[in-house]
Amino acid sequence: MYQQLADLMRSRIERGQWPREHRLPSLEELMREFGVARVTVRQAIDVLARQGLLSPQRGRGTFVTGEPERKRIINVVTSLSELARVYEDTQPRIVNIDESVTSAPLSLAEGTPAERYAYMRRVHLRDGKPYCVIDIYLDERIFRQARSRFRNNTVIPILTSMPGVDIHIAHQVLTIATADLVVAHHLELQVNAPVAEVRRIFKDREGVVIYLADVTYRGDAIRLEMDLKP
Repeated sequence: MYQQLADLMRSRIERGQWPREHRLPSLEELMREFGVARVTVRQAIDVLARQGLLSPQRGRGTFVTGEPERKRIINVVTSLSELARVYEDTQPRIVNIDESVTSAPLSLAEGTPAERYAYMRRVHLRDGKPYCVIDIYLDERIFRQARSRFRNNTVIPILTSMPGVDIHIAHQVLTIATADLVVAHHLELQVNAPVAEVRRIFKDREGVVIYLADVTYRGDAIRLEMDLKP
């Protein structure tokens, strides 16, 4: 409970709702607002104090003394070439790989399945920190053409540079969700922490799905920015 409260309070600091030098409401006011016990509020403040964000001062209250790092590791992009560049400098750690999966979890509306898929589950890291878990289903005929490269590197930059591979349609959907037990373990999060789920599909000219990925990003690692048409 206190970790969840600390996350909420950190978010207020990050958004500027509680700017630097801002005095927090009293313990009693925070207890009433969040419906928690005094000890929970104190524990949450202690977490943020250890991170350099808050400073409890006897007789004066608790003050904001820092700001969370706002660096987002991944930008949600809107073109295939941009997506390939995003993954060029990642350091993937393969959690497991299965080269003999016979089907992918596709609905009829998503496209025609290939005969067989190579399946890979991976954790992607940057600067040694995990930022996404990804389940990849890659057309096995394509996988066999560059088996070693696909095993040891991120898939999309390889796929977009391969001669003879036709990506006619590329589509992705982003959904906000919460981390389950497995995802929380891989991404070093609390269970039910916010995450962004992306389902990504590439199809050839015949409508065959040659690449399917279900990606789960840490909520604090992803940023969505877009231009709005007037």
